[in-house]
Amino acid sequence: MDSTLYVIDHCTTCKKGVEFLKVHNIGYKKVSLKEKAPTLLELSSMLEFVKGDVKKLFNTSGLLYKEMNLKDKLMSMSQDEKLILLSREGMLVKRPFLLTKKGGLVGFKEKEWSSLLQSLLK
Repeated sequence: MDSTLYVIDHCTTCKKGVEFLKVHNIGYKKVSLKEKAPTLLELSSMLEFVKGDVKKLFNTSGLLYKEMNLKDKLMSMSQDEKLILLSREGMLVKRPFLLTKKGGLVGFKEKEWSSLLQSLLK
């Protein structure tokens, strides 16, 4: 299966996503957000899966988000500027960030991951 999972190793939510994929025998490529952010193409694909709401792609509780004062700055940025920022700063990306050919998810909610799993198995 062509799935990419962006994580931070010490993140407990990411660990839940990794465990979910392992339990369900879903193959994936694991990428550290500290080392590499999703590409603009990957972010654009994910944007479709979150119904165009680019804010859902941001880790709004992260230190970098707060240090950069993005809560106020995002309102004046274009969608392209936001995607470029996310593609340059992996620590701003909500995690885990799972992207497949049939769907994508940010954050871990077991019910949503189970629904995506069902669509992948069809």
